[in-house]
Amino acid sequence: MRSHTRSRYYLQVPSEDKVENWTDALFWEELARRLDPAARERLVTGPSLEMSIAPLRSFVAEPMRFGRLFLAGDAAHIVPPTGAKGLNLAASDVGYLSGALIEHYREHSAAGIDHYSARCLSRIWKAERFSWWFTSLMHRFPETGEFGQKIQEAELDYLIHSEAASTSLAENYVGLPMVSAR
Repeated sequence: MRSHTRSRYYLQVPSEDKVENWTDALFWEELARRLDPAARERLVTGPSLEMSIAPLRSFVAEPMRFGRLFLAGDAAHIVPPTGAKGLNLAASDVGYLSGALIEHYREHSAAGIDHYSARCLSRIWKAERFSWWFTSLMHRFPETGEFGQKIQEAELDYLIHSEAASTSLAENYVGLPMVSAR
């Protein structure tokens, strides 16, 4: 839920599909088809505010500093929406960068800005790993065949029945803590 009146929904569709092929009615019908009966009954539908086809892709720019240019958020890294990490990573980038710039101008120290990229990338690669894993768990990839499907099902079964695996999922989904500069 984005608010009490807004939600963002995703459907996996073939990458060659076109957004023009999707009306609101077709979207809601397909989403309802994929939900279990109880969720289907509670689904509230309405007109879409935006509809797009987002590729399940990942990208990381290394380093995140080029001279006096500092990259943050989507300019530095992209994660698939599955793990819900994009905004959190962007906010942590800004948190690290603002602290580094304050230190630079108040204390005349370059330590924070010199370490900005490495500090961010440590967190980013952990989030990228989680998003890659969660995407591979929650989406179908026809090219992996029956073997890939069985591996997915075994991984999901393990996740559901293992307290350690469930704890790891929760820790990574909620987000890793930011590490202070000092």
